Amino acid sequence: MNYHFDSSANAAELHTDCVVVGVYKHAKLSAAAAQIDAASAGAISQHLDFGDFTGDKNRTSMLYNLPGVTAKRVLLIGMGEKDKLTPEALTQMTQAAVNLLKNSKVHNAVSFLTDEIASEYIEAAVRQSVIAVADSLYTFDTYKSKKDDAPRTTLEGWTVAHTIAGEFTTALLQGNAIAEGMCISRDLANNPGNVCTPTYLADIAQELANSSNKVDINVLEEADMEALGMGSFLSVSKGSVEDGKMIILQYHGGNSGDAPFVLVGKGITFDTGGISLKPGNAMDEMKFDMTGAASVIGTLTACIAMQLPMNIIGVIAAAENMPGSKASKPGDIVTSMSGKTIEILNTDAEGRLVLCDALTYVERFNPVAVVDIATLTGACITALGHHICGLLSNNDALAEEVLAAGKQANDEAWRLPMGEKYHDQLKSNFADLANIGGPPGGTITAACFLSRFTESYPWAHLDIAGTAWKSGAAKGATGRPVPLLCQLLINRANA
Repeated sequence: MNYHFDSSANAAELHTDCVVVGVYKHAKLSAAAAQIDAASAGAISQHLDFGDFTGDKNRTSMLYNLPGVTAKRVLLIGMGEKDKLTPEALTQMTQAAVNLLKNSKVHNAVSFLTDEIASEYIEAAVRQSVIAVADSLYTFDTYKSKKDDAPRTTLEGWTVAHTIAGEFTTALLQGNAIAEGMCISRDLANNPGNVCTPTYLADIAQELANSSNKVDINVLEEADMEALGMGSFLSVSKGSVEDGKMIILQYHGGNSGDAPFVLVGKGITFDTGGISLKPGNAMDEMKFDMTGAASVIGTLTACIAMQLPMNIIGVIAAAENMPGSKASKPGDIVTSMSGKTIEILNTDAEGRLVLCDALTYVERFNPVAVVDIATLTGACITALGHHICGLLSNNDALAEEVLAAGKQANDEAWRLPMGEKYHDQLKSNFADLANIGGPPGGTITAACFLSRFTESYPWAHLDIAGTAWKSGAAKGATGRPVPLLCQLLINRANA
């Protein structure tokens, strides 16, 4: 898809297959719709007089060959109440437009929807409009021997236009980069577990490193991790014939010596639960247990494309959790890289076991901040559903940054508490701490566990168990939280 920005455009005079304009509830015209209405001697107003299209949010109506209008088609999008217009609502409207146009013969379209948002939200809205287009056009049929019978969309060009002067080309380019990162993240996560192994993730990371002279890669093998004392990580990977990998990608976009911002992604490429075997229902979705890792690769892909002027390190803790003869057993005690001993009460709480060694490892980079991303707990789905990521942090300022970025990117998080009282649930009679704290506050106690390994730097934890993929008929990875992470890094780079 080719994306463009056009400022001070007249909607009635554009040479394109389709112009997309908004109409508010009660037949109130947007600025671009008013331009077309004036040029066509009131054609839109006459259409609205029939009462079939009332401007209700996300409703659509296509008009053809209007007199005085250069474009062959004018697509009306219902925008609802004007005082309730938000960037999130604009995303839904853009998706409604693309979902209609992708099944038409339209090759290029010009959208004026972001023209209507308040000035302080325009930049974010432009970014999100591009992401919305890419999201609506995304498909994954790599493993189908017969592709879908429906022809591929002819839509190949999307222009974001405004009737008033403004320059948002940078926001558009950022949106395109983020969309690309989300696509890569989704592709990785949608791959089956017999393809997307820890070795496969390392190969993809190597391809990313090869794509830019600003990126270095280092892959720690199990022998390297054993030498470093990563007994916690190895307690998970040893149950599988697939070797675990610790993948370190360093993007040198800033000045030499500047402290890096570190992203750590959980990369359990398939999670059976180990000896604490999961129920069989929907176990196929445990291929998505590496979406934290996928989001790190997707975010770094976007940062390279945006050429963000800062140093960023992505660390991927990649392993399979299998019930093999060498797998850890409930009650086993292992020693982490930090020296802390861990009693494994449940082998299905494996994500925190690989992450804790990764979080200890990144201390050597003297990071300015660390954010880990993980499909860590089903308890997060119980707490927040499938709309908002869970956020826990040892640093209020960093937590506020993450929350603000999530709101800007329409990829929200919600902060949960993490007080000392929750740490008591991790006490063990036989080791420094247990790897689970029981059902009450499961998302919180999982973060409390990780916090024991992040005491030397500002740290935030994103639990994406409820947002990283969808089930049912729409089953597949969502690409979240790539938009949140990218917005967080954009804000940091611009600070």
